[in-house]
Amino acid sequence: MNRVQITGSISIGKDELEETFVRASGPGGQNVNKVASAVQLRFNVAQSPSLPEGVRQRLLTSGDSRLTRDGVLVITAERHRTQAANREDALDRLAGIIRKAAHVQRKRVATRPTLASKKRRLDAKTRRSDIKKARGGKIDAD
Repeated sequence: MNRVQITGSISIGKDELEETFVRASGPGGQNVNKVASAVQLRFNVAQSPSLPEGVRQRLLTSGDSRLTRDGVLVITAERHRTQAANREDALDRLAGIIRKAAHVQRKRVATRPTLASKKRRLDAKTRRSDIKKARGGKIDAD
């Protein structure tokens, strides 16, 4: 498998991904000091031939803090104790970021409230006002 499937139409070649293994922080005992189990995954968004232009532009203008000035997305995964699990986690996170950028938000069509809905709203306000006015009545001591 030389490609990572992101969506039905988007897949990224493994040759476009650069993995570096570094020592993870956090729990793991002495193992943490000896084994480079954290994964730093780099994906060049700006130069990738696999991304459609719209997705590329949304990723580059997203303001994501993991994106460098050169357009390289850097994901560090160190949640798990094994290199394989961290690699899988990093790929999943990359896929999630690209999927989110691939989803185009539909434009909202401005609508106006109907005359009947305006009337219902005003009637409800009047009823509520009447209820509140009735609360303030004086009580006779007779």
